[in-house]
Amino acid sequence: MKTTLKKFKVSDVCKGFEYNEFEGRGLFGLSGTLTIQPEYQRNYIYEKDKKDVAVIESLLRGYPLGLIYFNQRDATNFEVLDGQQRITSFGRFVNGQFAIFDENKMPQYFDALAKDKQKKILDSELLVYVCEGTESEIKEWFKTINIAGVPLNEQELLNAVYSGPFVTKGKEEFSNSQNSNVQKWSHFISGDIKRQDYWRAALRWVSKSEEHIGDYMAQHRFDEDIKEVKTYFNSVINWIANVFEEIKPEMKGLDWGRLYETYHKKPYNPSTVTKQVRALFSDPYIRNHRGIFEYVLGGCRDSEAKLLEVRVFEEPIKRSTYEKQTAKAKAANISNCPYCAIGHEGASSKIWALAEMDADHVTAWSKGGATSLTNCQLLCKSHNRAKGNK
Repeated sequence: MKTTLKKFKVSDVCKGFEYNEFEGRGLFGLSGTLTIQPEYQRNYIYEKDKKDVAVIESLLRGYPLGLIYFNQRDATNFEVLDGQQRITSFGRFVNGQFAIFDENKMPQYFDALAKDKQKKILDSELLVYVCEGTESEIKEWFKTINIAGVPLNEQELLNAVYSGPFVTKGKEEFSNSQNSNVQKWSHFISGDIKRQDYWRAALRWVSKSEEHIGDYMAQHRFDEDIKEVKTYFNSVINWIANVFEEIKPEMKGLDWGRLYETYHKKPYNPSTVTKQVRALFSDPYIRNHRGIFEYVLGGCRDSEAKLLEVRVFEEPIKRSTYEKQTAKAKAANISNCPYCAIGHEGASSKIWALAEMDADHVTAWSKGGATSLTNCQLLCKSHNRAKGNK
């Protein structure tokens, strides 16, 4: 890959600058010859953490913005390889799209700045390496770059590797913070839409696993639409909304793609589901509320109670129960495991050590049994494992 070091002024790059507020994208600059955000670039994120203001303050103080890289697409056209966050920041400021604050904490837009300050910004020089190479060389170089200390995440890298019409359509739908569906989606998906987390969720669901996202993107890279992704994604979202009448904060970020694949063919009565979820949320013995949804989808089976992390018997209760149960068993010359005591195998009179026994609910927790001293019994480990919801 060939690189050539050149200098551009901020004023040059800002000529013909365009920015799309709805998509969070810097589009063009350098009199229309510079594509600021190619499809393999992340969305604009500097305004979120006020790093856009820091860029302008750096220019006013005469600080260099660091090296910027352009990809030479042809004889007259470039695209930003590294530096689009910085370029979009000063382009937006010069075009009056955000303000900085003066020493009196008063907002100052570009047009309101003193002429000498305006000139200082516009005359600031940018050191730019112009790169020429094959697509694979350019993208391999792009993958090694960290932009202003914010590393590219996995999905942003995949977008770069498999850029094309498929990624373009996907980002338009799932990386657009102005999409009217985002609020609904945000109940079930965690992360930042601008950092491609919603797009990644859609790809993970349709490809059936995190590991298959790259393969799926490679297969569909040149597709002109994302119909399959949208259809599957909406099927999952609508299924969640139809099964669960009430939205809970704990729903956010669950593996809904896997849950949909596992359970969507089962019929559910939403009213019944609502009652079950409410009852489980009010149960003081449940420690993992996020596990409630899969537990209900699976039919509230006792064997799946591990999803809920039901509060176990505390050590003093186990020891007290063991001592009483063992004393009673010795007096009757039977095993201190109630199941062994009524069996016909050789363990009917065996006295188990505490370490060889597990605490068990006499009345199953799922049938209303409390995790309390009066509902505790000790079983040998074999019988406790074999005991079902009886």
